[in-house]
Amino acid sequence: MTRLKGLYILNPGDFEKIYGPDERRDIANLVDIVAPVQSRENISENWGLLKDVEVIFSGWGGPRLDEKFLDAAPNLKVVFYGAGSASVIVTEASWNRGVQVTTSYAANAIPVAEYTLAMIIFGLKHGFLSSQKLRHEKTYTQPRYVPGCYKSTVGLISIGMIAKVLIELLRPFDFNIIAYDPFMPQGAASEFGIELVSLEEIFRRSDVVSLHTPWLKETENMITGAHFSSMKEGATFINTARGAVVNQPEMLEVVAKRPDLQFFLDVVHPEPPENNHPLYLLPNILFTPHIAGSLCNECHRMGRYMVDELQLFLAGKPLKWLVTRELAATSSHRPPCMKI
Repeated sequence: MTRLKGLYILNPGDFEKIYGPDERRDIANLVDIVAPVQSRENISENWGLLKDVEVIFSGWGGPRLDEKFLDAAPNLKVVFYGAGSASVIVTEASWNRGVQVTTSYAANAIPVAEYTLAMIIFGLKHGFLSSQKLRHEKTYTQPRYVPGCYKSTVGLISIGMIAKVLIELLRPFDFNIIAYDPFMPQGAASEFGIELVSLEEIFRRSDVVSLHTPWLKETENMITGAHFSSMKEGATFINTARGAVVNQPEMLEVVAKRPDLQFFLDVVHPEPPENNHPLYLLPNILFTPHIAGSLCNECHRMGRYMVDELQLFLAGKPLKWLVTRELAATSSHRPPCMKI
């Protein structure tokens, strides 16, 4: 049986991070890798390496599959993108030419969902505000009101892969889960055991609101100061999506006016903020440096998902995490130039 010819193209510094020893071994057992790891920049100076390549293993810093790239890779069948959003690599040309692109976005959803679960519980117990108060006053005082985890309402904005994983993690708890997603049919919501409501109702009813909306042109500044102003006393807002989905100046006005609210922000816009930005200074903001996604050992899971996809491809079976034109239209996989 003729073995596939393949190539790794991604940031060299991310190669071993994504494709660990086990993943590299398993790929080498199935594919002939024709050259050392290439970066996006290197491959543009060595188009000849692509002539016989049938599969590409990629990740952060992967190549954009435009006409020029695809002309140099006439035998390319599939790109295994061991990272999350494929928006930086997929193009109309890649879809038109039938090049399959599969990604590890489902693998990357797992640590984000785990991080969010931790923040939900921490927020509902007012762990952050209590810690801040204790540090400042150096005396034990019980918070006036703490929602806690029993029968509290968790509001999820956009039910993509991360939110679906999170819903499963939330099942052992006594939460009431409501959600806003204009693309989700009511029947699908019922299957997940969640109630679909308006965006305004999410903020009015929830004890904790978790944002999972992709950053698209039409979602920029989607969450406004009015939404934050309507939040319940002692509520928590969590953002592990993208900072640009939130109207940040309006959010900060509410943060300053509502010390009873907690804001757990893993993403802001732009990143990082300039020195002395209010994000660093306001006492009811817990600000982390974009750490919710895959880090260190978690990245090997993304490489493992691509090994699994390779095995499906070799068996002639449909790829589980294929990025189609239809999927990209309403998700973070959408390339900037895509027509909808």
